[in-house]
Amino acid sequence: MVPSRRPLLAVVLCACCLCSLPLFSDAKVHHHTWDIQYRYKSLDCFEKLAVTINGESPGPTIRATQGDTIVVTVHNKLETENTGIHWHGIRQIGSPWADGTVGVTQCPILPGETFTYRFVVDRPGTYFYHAHYGMQRVAGLDGMIVVSVLDGVVEPFTYDKEHTVLLMDWWHKSVYEQAVGLASDPLVFVTEPQSLLINGRGIFNCSLAPGGACNASVPDCALPTLFTAIPGKTYRLRIGSLTSLSSLNFEIEGHSMTVVEADGHYVKPIVVKSLFIYSGETYSVLVKADQDPSRNYWAASHVVGRERKTPSGMAIVSYVGNNPRMPPPTAPPAGPAWNDTAPRVEQSRSIVAHPDHVEHPPAKADRTLLLLNTNNRIDNRVKWAINGVSLKFPATPYLVSMKRGLRAAYDQRPPADTYDYKNYDIASPPAANGTVASAVYRLALGSVVDVVLQNTKALNNKSETHPWHLHGHDFWVLGYGDGKFEPERDTGKFNLRDPIMKNTVALHPLGWTAVRFVADNPGVWLFHCHIEAHVYMGMGVVFEEGIERVGRLPTSIMGCGRSRGLH
Repeated sequence: MVPSRRPLLAVVLCACCLCSLPLFSDAKVHHHTWDIQYRYKSLDCFEKLAVTINGESPGPTIRATQGDTIVVTVHNKLETENTGIHWHGIRQIGSPWADGTVGVTQCPILPGETFTYRFVVDRPGTYFYHAHYGMQRVAGLDGMIVVSVLDGVVEPFTYDKEHTVLLMDWWHKSVYEQAVGLASDPLVFVTEPQSLLINGRGIFNCSLAPGGACNASVPDCALPTLFTAIPGKTYRLRIGSLTSLSSLNFEIEGHSMTVVEADGHYVKPIVVKSLFIYSGETYSVLVKADQDPSRNYWAASHVVGRERKTPSGMAIVSYVGNNPRMPPPTAPPAGPAWNDTAPRVEQSRSIVAHPDHVEHPPAKADRTLLLLNTNNRIDNRVKWAINGVSLKFPATPYLVSMKRGLRAAYDQRPPADTYDYKNYDIASPPAANGTVASAVYRLALGSVVDVVLQNTKALNNKSETHPWHLHGHDFWVLGYGDGKFEPERDTGKFNLRDPIMKNTVALHPLGWTAVRFVADNPGVWLFHCHIEAHVYMGMGVVFEEGIERVGRLPTSIMGCGRSRGLH
């Protein structure tokens, strides 16, 4: 079973006690050494530069057991580009400086420099790592983390074998071209991706590619095999999406999937024909090999929520004895309608905690933040803003400046806890207003915080799905609603009985999403939309809690902005 949730503050303050607990008495230390560098790769047949780990993109899957320590030594060999790596879903209890968020918890790793991340994986589940510097994740610096349960712990489901499934989208345009376009006037958006990748592989139609950069005969261009199935066996697929823009629907032709885990928490099992998944989310699903074993089947990833201009990603599920690269005899699945929001909201609402693993939230909040997501024109540039503030990362990481009292390093004026929800029209794009700032929400240590995310129409008169990810915590998902959230009417609808805990949650078009968390992990933590272009344009907020309880900061995270010369 998943261990009961303990207050993180108690864990931080009693680190010595934690180390002596028999729960983690057999913990191991896993060392990894990574060279981060650009390499020419043909992930979808089109050759372009990708950011690789030891020459590969995606990078290797990190495997560990609950309580183990992960040590990753990163050599930045990008020559002209900084980097930083975030360990998505790892709460970094007692190690906030290892979160890997450049501008929040550390200075960037400069070209030619080496940086070592060291942290404990405190709970089992399916997680990620990825670049968290600028829009670098778009270039392929990412991978999965699998944390197994301790020996003797029985999970609430059984299976015969497991596989990881990493879903990505892929552009032929460089990160630099995309970032410059987003900062330009007029705005040049990143456009739709050229391909969808499954475990780092896709197939682009080379007849559409200019010049000779696309070659369908290279080994990387073969239709990938997802896994080989033995009839009658049950497989756990640990599925994660690290798309930079796309919301996805994933399916395996002819096979149903039983959802059993979300973001490291056990869910009440639900059977689906296909799985909607948003950037930053992970799910475990069980798939039984119960179809005709004489043929192969399609695994497919489809864009939803945006007009489908990107071909679906395809892979093969092969039954043992068949040629694993033989395409199935049927046409690839078409996927659900891209603009049908109802089944996506229905799936979100259906994900609740497993009856035997409910972790009850506190009965009420000490503080409530109503966060209005808007697409604004600020200082003649198109930005995303929260309650009128577009986030700009400061030159000095918040963790350093707040711990060391460098008050001039970030904006001192606190951002607003709410907006004029009674009069605001979420169906009308906002006027040209707002500010760009590096402000911080300061939360009382140990307090219970509700955050209600409110979606609106953007400047293009559309409302999109925004997957929001919280660093340093898991939160309870209390509810989803259509239209505008009104506290007096909607707070009573919150699910306090069996809410699932997650670290990433979808904010659906013209709707609201409510989450609750306990601010019990001393540090400074980012909460942001996981779409790369959106956080780059300011869609995020920063939470500080218990900064005085954070231990001595390692000097390796310093050296930029006002932290130069600190020790």
